[in-house]
Amino acid sequence: MSDSTMPPGTDFDPRRSRWIPWAFVGAFVVIIAVNLVLVFASLSTFTGLTTGKSYDRGRAYNQVLAEAARQDALGWTARVTLEGGVLGVAVTDREGLPVGGRIEGVLLRPLEGTTLPLDFAAAGPGRYIAHAALPAPGQWEARLTLHGGGAQRLEIRERVFAK
Repeated sequence: MSDSTMPPGTDFDPRRSRWIPWAFVGAFVVIIAVNLVLVFASLSTFTGLTTGKSYDRGRAYNQVLAEAARQDALGWTARVTLEGGVLGVAVTDREGLPVGGRIEGVLLRPLEGTTLPLDFAAAGPGRYIAHAALPAPGQWEARLTLHGGGAQRLEIRERVFAK
């Protein structure tokens, strides 16, 4: 617009509105930067583990709760240790007395899927040991089952750390 077509008293300075396109560019740069940070965070923390048949497992969750209630009613507690390549398990009942029986299970590397079978031997009343030749240090999960007297059993899931 020329100065002759401007209404009287209006000052038009084209430099005053030059920042408006840069405000849009800046907003998009911020949005892209935030998205890149979120993509990096999601890709660097994904373990790669998924649950097979997740719908069916979700529908059977009441069975999981019933099993947890059954184990709570037993009152048995297990303490799992891993020292020097020896996995030790001590099981006591509600009164603190040792629980006898037979124990079986494996050590599992959670992210790799490496599984080591364990051969347990009784090391005293309510105490069991198994020698575990671990191929690598780090976190392992002990998945054990103690078969007590009768049909009683205790499922043990405990994370242990090997140095």
